Amino acid sequence: MNWLLVAAGAAVGAPARYLADRLLRARYGGGFPWGTLTVNVLGSLLLGVFAGICSARGLLLLGTGLCGALTTYSTFSYDVLRLVEGGTRGRAAVYLAGTLVAGIGAAWGGAELAGAL
Repeated sequence: MNWLLVAAGAAVGAPARYLADRLLRARYGGGFPWGTLTVNVLGSLLLGVFAGICSARGLLLLGTGLCGALTTYSTFSYDVLRLVEGGTRGRAAVYLAGTLVAGIGAAWGGAELAGAL
């Protein structure tokens, strides 16, 4: 049963990631990975909230499934590499640091929000 919860969450998270990336790429262009940054920070925020309010089964569905499929470390890594290889090391550094700081901050903020609820 647990794997079905993870799969159900992933069935929502993966398309949401794809659509967010397409939407932000169409709006802002492909010079900076706004889509990946956005879904990673949003996923971190949601995971912080879910960790604070969900049961173990709820965390499988919403944390592992939804947030796991919504966020993407591999794309983040590839985006940093692409920016460096494209000669935009400054953008790569901003993206790298910004993703880490914003993601951890969002997870912490989400956990605090869950505690306040």
